[in-house]
Amino acid sequence: MIMTRTFYTRAGDDGYTGLLGEGRVAKYTLQPEAYGTVDEASAAMGVARAAAKSERTRQLLLTAQRDLYHMMAELASTQQTAPLFRKIDAQRVAWLEEQTDALTALVALPNEFVVPGDSLTGAYLDLARTIVRRAERLVVRLIHDGLVENVELMRYLNRLSSLLFVLALYENALAGVSQVTLAKTSSLE
Repeated sequence: MIMTRTFYTRAGDDGYTGLLGEGRVAKYTLQPEAYGTVDEASAAMGVARAAAKSERTRQLLLTAQRDLYHMMAELASTQQTAPLFRKIDAQRVAWLEEQTDALTALVALPNEFVVPGDSLTGAYLDLARTIVRRAERLVVRLIHDGLVENVELMRYLNRLSSLLFVLALYENALAGVSQVTLAKTSSLE
């Protein structure tokens, strides 16, 4: 006898999704929007990880992606069950700061805005960074609206965007980019 498995439940066909705990919310509400955007950020980081030249970059991204799964669980929880899923704390934020500081010592930081696209992996990291920033804005709103208590979630996303920026510069350098493209305007415009 062959067992078949389906990868759908039909439970969301009414436009609502379950939370980790009691309750269902509309799929378009802020909570699913926030954890969905964190999921999107993780997927973009996965693309960058697959393209990365450096094992260091790959390991940092994988660790951060695993943190994001913990974050998604907490964001998908009710206020009553969120503490059961809380893994993102000040120590995880400090880890991001340590990693960012270590990489910052290895790259030249520009004094102006950088235009993404100097290397493929750098561009992927910049794309992931912008998605992380969107996730951060959504999480900030959840916290400001009193729907999420853990302020370390927004701090983590803020520091993650900084790490991704520095990783993009690092991967650009590994790809042989000696000078990143800056957003300054040329005299021909």
